[in-house]
Amino acid sequence: MTTATTAELLTVPEVMARLKLGRSTVYDLIRSRRLVSITVGRSRRIPADAVRTFIEHEMEVAA
Repeated sequence: MTTATTAELLTVPEVMARLKLGRSTVYDLIRSRRLVSITVGRSRRIPADAVRTFIEHEMEVAA
């Protein structure tokens, strides 16, 4: 990770706000591996790039 964009890690509430989804839906996406995440200590973090990739993939599927 060399740039600020790729190094940006989001919390679940931040992802909820960006995707306009509920908490359980975000965790379901993480559990199903449709949304990549990492665990730091006891906290779940989602790379900003993973959110963009998720959105791009969903748009391709919808097209």
